Parts: sequence; C-alpha cells; structure tokens
Amino acid sequence: MRDSALLKTCYAYGMRRRENVGLDLADLRRNPKAPQYKRHGAVFVRWGKSSKGSPPKRRTIFTVPEMDWIVEDLDHYLTEVRPRFNVGKHPAIWVTERSGRLSRRAANEAFEAAKQAADLPEELELHCLRHSCITHLTEFDYPERFVQDQAGHGYASTTALYTGVSDEYRNRLLHKKLGQRFPGIWEDPK
Repeated sequence: MRDSALLKTCYAYGMRRRENVGLDLADLRRNPKAPQYKRHGAVFVRWGKSSKGSPPKRRTIFTVPEMDWIVEDLDHYLTEVRPRFNVGKHPAIWVTERSGRLSRRAANEAFEAAKQAADLPEELELHCLRHSCITHLTEFDYPERFVQDQAGHGYASTTALYTGVSDEYRNRLLHKKLGQRFPGIWEDPK
C-alpha cells in the first residue's frame, strides 16, 4: 500500500523520484484557495533539481482538481498505513519497514514491480509518471507557465519536451480555435 501511494503521488504531482522520497510530513500544505483538500492542498518540494553548482530548488506544487483523487489516497496512507511502520516522530512521509526513509532505489523497485504486475512495456521507467502528469496538465488546459511552475522547470522549452498530447486533445483545440476564428460558420461537432 505504501508503494502504491508513493507511485500515485509521483504521478499526481509530477514529481521527480528524489523530490518524492525526500518529502516530510511538514511538506504537506493547506491551500487557502482549496480548503476541501485540507492538508493536501499543496506539496512543498525542498529537493528539486538544482542548476549546476546551486543548491536544490524549492517550489510548491498545487493539488489540481483533475488529480484530487490523490487527497484520499495520501490521507489513507498517512492515517492507516504509515503508523503501522512504528516510526514514531520520523519526519519522512515514505518510510521503510526498518523505520528509515525510503531510498530512491526502493522507489525504482516499487515502479518496476508495478510495471511487471501490470504487464507494461519494458522501456517505461518511474520518470514516465512525471511526463504523463505534465502532458495531462497541458491537456487539462492549464496555462503554460502554470505547468512549467508545477514541474519546476526553469525554461518553457524544457516543459515542452514533456508534452506529448493526444490526437483527441489536438482535435479539440483545433475545433475551439476554428470556432473562435469563424463564429457562426464553424460549429464544434459534439
């Protein structure tokens, strides 16, 4: 159940492996604009990818409505599963059976096990969950800058590398733009 919650968190927030295993309980934040998510309205990342020679970048990743299923999953893990590891006051969200912080290698192993169980293609890796999240945020029509900030990218061109949108999304976008360009002439075939 821990591994399932870990992988879902990677996906729902588009987090890098290091960012996710480095999360502490104090990194879960309320978002005053989304009080329904309680302490899961945002995640504060302290271990973001650093620029050459710089310390890790920090950022806040907001819980988006399309991925708000993560709130229930995280809450279940934190209230029902994590306490069974008997970690006491250990700050880490993701803990091991020996009451330590889960390693990056263990996160990879969790993904490999899930991939094999689901009979997914061999070339997939944990980082693909991040790519999928960024693509979905684009398809959910979030502004480019919002997606870039969520991902923690310094440049929009980096975020663009992650976005492989579907044909359905591209057709929807085309119909929307044609309707704006030719109002009354072009109708969206729904």
